[in-house]
Amino acid sequence: VSSGAIALGAGKLGIRRPKDLPGRQACAAVGQCELMYVYDKLFGQYNHTVSQVLMTYEDVDQPVRRQNAVNTLETLIRMGVIPIVNENDTVSTEEVSIGDNDTLSAIVGRLVKADLLFLLSDIDGLYDQPPKDHPQAHLIPVVHAITPQIEQMAGGSGSDRGTGGMVTKLSAAKIALESGFAMSLINGDRPESMYQVLKGDPVGTLFIQEGKDLR
Repeated sequence: VSSGAIALGAGKLGIRRPKDLPGRQACAAVGQCELMYVYDKLFGQYNHTVSQVLMTYEDVDQPVRRQNAVNTLETLIRMGVIPIVNENDTVSTEEVSIGDNDTLSAIVGRLVKADLLFLLSDIDGLYDQPPKDHPQAHLIPVVHAITPQIEQMAGGSGSDRGTGGMVTKLSAAKIALESGFAMSLINGDRPESMYQVLKGDPVGTLFIQEGKDLR
């Protein structure tokens, strides 16, 4: 699940990220081409084929459309194709949208019955306090449930180039835990950390139901 269409579109057009809905939708339409070009080129270097799957709120809310999405994703995976999923920002509106890719990734994980979801962020994991403001903040290595205390640790979105923040990551973790799969929040600047997580090393924050492990 990837973000970046609106930001890439704005960059291609040489403008700042628009604040109005039609402007963001137009940037998304331009940016989707750029985004898929990048993924196709990079995965192609490793002989992998990618596909584009654009989803809307209706695709996960309405049973028939939700099953169609499941069928498409499962068929692509059986074919050995990597689905690149994004919300269809060219037609989604603020009133009826999934809203952020953290939540979307958890929804996709639920649809395909995933075992583990990786969220790559600009932070090393969940801290007991915002680490940018509190150098003494402690990383929380494992979370078994999204309690009010855990929710209080969340801050807001820190970038104007995308959507999300710790609040949406906890929302995604809640969906994952309720759906029975684990979620790992790690720093996207060190994607090799995914291998460490799979080996059971304590990297980032692992959201997992109590009594379960990744093996």
